[in-house]
Amino acid sequence: MANVIDITGLPPERIVFSPSPLAELGAALHALSEPGHHPGLHGWVTATSSALKTDLADRLCEADFLWRSARSDLLLPARPGATLADDLDAMDTIDDERFVAAAFEITCSTSYARCTPSPLVDAEERARVREMAAARGPRQAAFTDRMLTDPDGLRIWLRRLFEDCEEAFFGDIWRRVGIQLTADARHKTELLRRKGLAETLPATSTALSLESGPGGTARILVDKLAGGRTTAFEDGDDPGVTFVPTSFGWPHLLVSHAPGWRPVIQYPVASPELPAPATLELVHQRLDALAHPMRMKLCRSLSRGPHTTGELANAFGITSPEVSRHIATLKKAGLIQTRRRGRYVLHQLDLQVVARLGSDFLEGVLR
Repeated sequence: MANVIDITGLPPERIVFSPSPLAELGAALHALSEPGHHPGLHGWVTATSSALKTDLADRLCEADFLWRSARSDLLLPARPGATLADDLDAMDTIDDERFVAAAFEITCSTSYARCTPSPLVDAEERARVREMAAARGPRQAAFTDRMLTDPDGLRIWLRRLFEDCEEAFFGDIWRRVGIQLTADARHKTELLRRKGLAETLPATSTALSLESGPGGTARILVDKLAGGRTTAFEDGDDPGVTFVPTSFGWPHLLVSHAPGWRPVIQYPVASPELPAPATLELVHQRLDALAHPMRMKLCRSLSRGPHTTGELANAFGITSPEVSRHIATLKKAGLIQTRRRGRYVLHQLDLQVVARLGSDFLEGVLR
């Protein structure tokens, strides 16, 4: 599956790489609320959480549905500003109906890619939003009621929350990472100018690629389990695609493609110590390879050390050709390392690759 952004006929200058303080604040808030997604940030999360004043921590909990399980489109500006205040000023220009709809699509929309009426003007949608919010607990129910009854007041409240985050911790973060993100955006912009989009996309993320078709059609493909389609001309007043680098976002690759909004992709800046992620197709192939009971047994032996085909056949009471077929499947999925020692061919499980699939499986075969 993939997210697809149709860019047919889009001038190259309409593809923009730019850092956004608000988007980076959203990534940092997500890491604070879901530290399990970001093991490399555990030290920062612990230090920052422990230093938060109680009032600020409580207010962040009250609004965390905007960034916890996903990220509200409000936090992914299509035209990033130079400062957080610039991004917040731009957010203030969004009309109430679009603002409220964008806030509630995170937890209350049945279809992100379908236009739905605003709960501010549609009684049926308002009742549905309230019901779904209530199912998520009293805190979100109360926040929802405030948004529906006093959107202007809550927008002021939310802006003040972000400004307090800047004073408490984000200002220091942005002074540190903003330079890096600006440099990355400039590098990608220059790469786009010199090499074109086909080379710039995979350099931005291995999950991004360009698909060209007949008649000059072109589409950006984003390798994600969640599918979606949009066009760079959704925002008719200002067509284009915006790429926003993030230092706090790994491993997430976010795509904003709601109807009527300019598409935005927030991509993690590459870190040299992080291995390149496997494609979803390869992950699926590996899971299929491991689903067979006999291959699971073979992996148990191969996780402990190298074995020949004959040794495995004798150990499990099957023929050497059967072992060879199973080994070929595992090897094609990149799970097996093979080396020759004299006249013997030895196979061994690649523990680093398996570990990235999941610690439960690795512990199971090593148990």
